[in-house]
Amino acid sequence: MTITAELEAEILRYHFAENWPVNTIARQLRVHHSTVARVLARSGLPRADHVGRASAIDPYVPFLVETLTQFPTLTAARLFVMARSRGYPGSPSQFRHRIALLRPRKPAEAYLRVRTLPAEQTQVDWGHFGHLTIGRARRPLMGFVMVLSYSRHIYLRFFLDARMSAFLAGHVGAFTTWGGVSRALLYDNLKTAVLERHGPAIRFHPTLLAFAAHHRFEPRAASVARGNEKGRVERAIRYIRDAFFNGRQFDGLDDLNAQAAAWCNGEAMDRPWPDDRTRRVRDAFLVEQPRLLQLPDHPWPVEDRVEVSVGKTPYVRFDNNDYSVPHTHVRRTLTVLADERRVRIVDGTTVLAEHPRCYDHGRQIEVEQHVQDLLETKRAARRHRTTDVLIRAVPAIEEFLVRAAARRYRLASVVSALRKLLDQYPVTELAAAVSEALRHDVPHPNAVRNILDRMRQSRGAAPPVVELPEHIKQRDVRVRIHPLSTYDQLQEGSDGDPEDPDPSA
Repeated sequence: MTITAELEAEILRYHFAENWPVNTIARQLRVHHSTVARVLARSGLPRADHVGRASAIDPYVPFLVETLTQFPTLTAARLFVMARSRGYPGSPSQFRHRIALLRPRKPAEAYLRVRTLPAEQTQVDWGHFGHLTIGRARRPLMGFVMVLSYSRHIYLRFFLDARMSAFLAGHVGAFTTWGGVSRALLYDNLKTAVLERHGPAIRFHPTLLAFAAHHRFEPRAASVARGNEKGRVERAIRYIRDAFFNGRQFDGLDDLNAQAAAWCNGEAMDRPWPDDRTRRVRDAFLVEQPRLLQLPDHPWPVEDRVEVSVGKTPYVRFDNNDYSVPHTHVRRTLTVLADERRVRIVDGTTVLAEHPRCYDHGRQIEVEQHVQDLLETKRAARRHRTTDVLIRAVPAIEEFLVRAAARRYRLASVVSALRKLLDQYPVTELAAAVSEALRHDVPHPNAVRNILDRMRQSRGAAPPVVELPEHIKQRDVRVRIHPLSTYDQLQEGSDGDPEDPDPSA
């Protein structure tokens, strides 16, 4: 049973001040007598032996104490199996309760308060702040937090992943905001910071080492399971949750980051400085900032670099989305350079394509020229390409085409008609019309066209303007009719020279 601090204080007061026995305290406070005994034992009072009938576990207590002394973290389930093999007949619940009383307690550890000099150290960590839904994707909302250990100036920026590019982008943003960098950065055992460690031997990520050399700071790793070493950033994350994030409304990642920047430079800077409550964090930062190391002249490129293979289709897969490349580079290995805003696809030093970064799932991000070049090269791909465009615009069209094929309609004509309707009507209306046609089991484009016309008439809109084919347009071309006398003149000129005498004269 978990008890509150108030209940524990009552138990101690009734026992030591009022001299109530254990059973009286348990009865009046409506708790179990073992809970009262446990509280008194933690306060330093020797545990009283209860007089009563012998327990089935009593003969096994010396064995259990000896085992727990040698293996203090051994689970109660494993000890129960060991006792059962030695003849213990009791139940697991009673056994588990007795083990909790016999297990040796780890003594409380005291810590020294760590003080740092200005610009000496910065602490870095990630905080998880739930998820954001973008299209069909559910992305983790990660908060990059960096704290100057002396002044407690907080830098906060949110990302949709914890990749190396986001990790380094957070560093660059903090260094730029502060106008410098401290001499040492303390990390938790993140995979983007520490690849491997065996005791004091630590292998840092090579990208982080190169980044540290570029900015001339020393990366340090906190000890395993020693949260007190990076207490400043841990407390900053809790402070961010309570004072900034909980209950906050925001419209997308950019809006959230804009609010975070304003909060870090406003409310968070005006809080009392822990080392001197009469001063503010802003005042301490004014002391620390001039002592930070200067930033290098050239910024570090904060991009993910991933080698990708292009298959038969001219797309590369990155972060669960497909990005188009020129069709001349299929069946090759290319490099993706991605930051939080854009995705570049390069072949050696040649940039083949540049796309906006997409955080959805299963999307195709294309450069129209890539598609047009492929269509010019392979005309046979036109119908399949049109089908793909229709299905991506209106997913219900896939079922529509399946039913049309079952009725043995000519799919090329169906696809062509639906493509024209997509160009003439909004996507939402076409999706509603296709769904209604499917509900009535009429998978024909004429049915979809009739439904769309009914929708158009109900809202009082004009009919869509239809682009006529060229051979139809040529029927309306106005031809200038010349008088027939001009043809007589042409005929006279073609019979001979008018200056020659008439042969009949």
